[in-house]
Amino acid sequence: MKIVFLASEAVPYAKTGGLADVAASLAQALVLAGHEVKLFLPYYRTVASRYPKLPVLEFDRAMAGTDRFTVREDRSRGAAAYFIENKEYFDRDRLYGPPDGDYPDNGERFAFFCRAVLETLKALDFAPEILHAHDWQTAPVLAYLKFGSDHKRFFQDTQSVFTIHNLAYQGLFERGLLARIGLPDRLFRMEELEFFGRVNYLKAGILYADAVTTVSPRYAREIQTPEFGCGLDGLLRLRTGALRGILNGIDETSWNPASDTGIAARYGPDDLTGKKLCKAELTKIFGFPAGPPDAPLIGMVSRLAGQKGFDFLIEALPALFARKVRLVVLGTGETAIENGLKRALQRFRSSLGLRLAYDDLLARKILAGSDMFLIPSRYEPCGLTQMYCQKFGSVPIVRATGGLDDTVDDFTPATGAGTGFKFEAAESGALVESVRRAVRAYGDRPQWEKIIRTGMSRDFSWRRSAEAYLELYRSLGL
Repeated sequence: MKIVFLASEAVPYAKTGGLADVAASLAQALVLAGHEVKLFLPYYRTVASRYPKLPVLEFDRAMAGTDRFTVREDRSRGAAAYFIENKEYFDRDRLYGPPDGDYPDNGERFAFFCRAVLETLKALDFAPEILHAHDWQTAPVLAYLKFGSDHKRFFQDTQSVFTIHNLAYQGLFERGLLARIGLPDRLFRMEELEFFGRVNYLKAGILYADAVTTVSPRYAREIQTPEFGCGLDGLLRLRTGALRGILNGIDETSWNPASDTGIAARYGPDDLTGKKLCKAELTKIFGFPAGPPDAPLIGMVSRLAGQKGFDFLIEALPALFARKVRLVVLGTGETAIENGLKRALQRFRSSLGLRLAYDDLLARKILAGSDMFLIPSRYEPCGLTQMYCQKFGSVPIVRATGGLDDTVDDFTPATGAGTGFKFEAAESGALVESVRRAVRAYGDRPQWEKIIRTGMSRDFSWRRSAEAYLELYRSLGL
């Protein structure tokens, strides 16, 4: 199958969030399944600085009206990567904008990227069976396929898929943008791309793709409700027949405590001895005073934001520490949350460890050294951390939302089944009660190790996700 991916970021080239991991890993998994995948990205300054010598493609024919860009190619990985190079749009310090906002011409930048990809595919004479666009930055490509008469013949046998990674980010711009990017002004109406007086790029993906996916089955249901729909729940309910939730995966070779060289000791489900050494190292790193060696240690690695539940977590800290647990937190984020954690640190120095930083090595040490892992998100489209922590034998305590609900099985004492502990309400009391349940189970060591081993044996591979996407692709009539 010939498959084209459009994404605004992908590892190892450019990354600001989980989209970069998903785009690259899913493309690679599809290649390993025997398919031909071309991944298209902008040639950002960050890409150019790391990969300055990527060859420029010489096309056999000129591309009318598109002489403002060149295309670079990297075939060193399984999925061939192609980069749209335009210094005016992409030779900038950051991908989307300065720390305090977005670039004002992001609408033009990513519309240009989408048009350039279509022209490049025609120049390469590569008509894919599947064109798969990711998030609002690439949604305009679906509008061009539907309303661009110069594209219809070449792409007449192409089916399209659009993936929503986070519905909260939609790409909103003023009405005049449509004319500047070559789309008809008649699309500025509620039934098309208008959204409360602005152009909404994400709507193009939802409306015009043959299939729409998001990154977990529960999130696919949640975004069809007013609570999680970000104003688009009605449109998503209209397209419910085309909407499907497919869980992301993780690289299980990378997230594996049996081979991780960055942790204090290696271990696996058959021998958890090394995990005790990892816990001892983590306790030392955060400078906790001597205490009972079997006291539960809870880890958190997260963006520090209200969306991640830190507001009601801070409220819950006195009750949590009354349970004789310790908590370590790694991350950066909103000033109010950071300040709240700093104040809590002054009050609970013997129980709370805090690092306001982005540190991948320390994140892995927290995964390996924690007994439990806390993820109290208000919403979470998919989430990867709850998969990582299960692979590292750190039992997740999560709010039952989005992908957290789909990937953690709530522990049932009567049967001993389950991989973690879940709570429903986004408030401190529910969080504390879930931790209480976990601490009680932790006191029964054979029972606790069964929970650990069940979680470590779960299949979160990209192979599983790729099979689900291939099933979707084939359902489109291929």
